[in-house]
Amino acid sequence: MSAPLSSSVPPARRLHQQDYAALLALWAAAGLPAKPQGRDSQPDYERQLALPQIAYFGLFEGTELVAAVLATHDGRKGWVNRLAVLPRSRRRGYATHLIQMCEQWLVEQGIEIFACLIEDDNDPSRQAVLRAGYSLYQGVSYLTKRLRPEV
Repeated sequence: MSAPLSSSVPPARRLHQQDYAALLALWAAAGLPAKPQGRDSQPDYERQLALPQIAYFGLFEGTELVAAVLATHDGRKGWVNRLAVLPRSRRRGYATHLIQMCEQWLVEQGIEIFACLIEDDNDPSRQAVLRAGYSLYQGVSYLTKRLRPEV
């Protein structure tokens, strides 16, 4: 597992229903695409919050959400998803801190394998995950089937 959580980073916490608008705004400011009519809709977000295998974490400067991440697992493997840090708040260890929070939570769920998928044009997330000790795994093809374009 990664080093202990950094004390030089503002405290982070699990996100709640009332954080939805701030999360969408963060994703937009960080350049992450969102599907507010699909899987990123407020009802879907609230449904996800209620699931035991999903945890959203956010880091706040005062009351402003400046970084967030989504941790999920399928009982075998844990996933670090939707890592976003405001551009003006990058290079402060926030992404690493949130990745460590995900790993800690996943270990508490009995998960010992962590993975993430990063789109080719998302270099800030790729660099953050590499700094957190992840390595590129060759030989896997990502395939997807979507029932609707909004999901």
